[in-house]
Amino acid sequence: MPTVAPLDLDGHCVTASFLDNIPFFALADGTVHWLDHGQKSLKLHDGLLSATTTAKNDVMISGGEDGKVMSLTAAGVAEELASIGKKWVTSVASGPQGALAYASGRNAWVRFADGKTKEFNHPRSVEGIAFSPKGMRVGVARYNGATLHFPAADGTPTELQWDGAHTGITFSPDGAFLVTTMQENALHGWKLVDAKHMRMTGYPAKVKSLSWSAKGKWLASSGAPAAIVWPFSGKDGPMGKAPLELGTRGNTMVTSVACHPSEDIVAVGYEDGMVLAVRFADAKEVLLRRPGKGAITSMAWDKEERRLAFGSASGDCGVIDITG
Repeated sequence: MPTVAPLDLDGHCVTASFLDNIPFFALADGTVHWLDHGQKSLKLHDGLLSATTTAKNDVMISGGEDGKVMSLTAAGVAEELASIGKKWVTSVASGPQGALAYASGRNAWVRFADGKTKEFNHPRSVEGIAFSPKGMRVGVARYNGATLHFPAADGTPTELQWDGAHTGITFSPDGAFLVTTMQENALHGWKLVDAKHMRMTGYPAKVKSLSWSAKGKWLASSGAPAAIVWPFSGKDGPMGKAPLELGTRGNTMVTSVACHPSEDIVAVGYEDGMVLAVRFADAKEVLLRRPGKGAITSMAWDKEERRLAFGSASGDCGVIDITG
């Protein structure tokens, strides 16, 4: 049976993650808590809006209402990487070769490993930012579509148009597809080689959580009473194909998804605090956590693939050991 080590914090958990296998929980008030031979905490921002981890899962990058972009190591060492004054840093992304990106208002910046930065201006506000896993390429979600920048070169950006407000953005692990979450209850995608559109609709609520499966063949999403998992194994992605619906519950919505690092399994977090693990092949479910306080807002697996950190909207956080 899976075992749960609870951590009762006070406030909305923006990001639950592991840094070098130590569970970290970044809260909206700007405090980060972690469990390393006891509970430790650090005030990282005056209000935290966005946090992510590097590809190696050894550093957290965060943006705050204080206009700062910070890094935090597994040892609890914080460093200010950038500051934009009194503006809010609304999204951050970690990229290849030590690069990172951050956004505020209509502007996005890329900071290279040597500390140099490059700024990109947009006609409307930047709502989400992500790096492609292939090469130095940054995608920005904006009103009426997405923009692709190549920060190392001075070329013109690629504009991908689709009417509506695009709020979040992710590249497929092979770099072939770009998918955005939308203000309406939908996802939109582009096949990057020919800019073909992919519409993923039918959600009863906004999609706030996305997670790619280990080999990038599936994209799991929240926003329905089940995890909606789109197939991306064919050359045209999910076009003309129906998604899997995993972990269906009639009375509560899925609010967070986190695909297993190596197997076709997804952790599904719900509005009532429950967490299930569901296998893609046969939809077999394992209860990882009973309902608790607050909707699940973030989940992450550790490197050993046996523990799952979770955070909720009310600070009801913890670590689930799936091996018991």
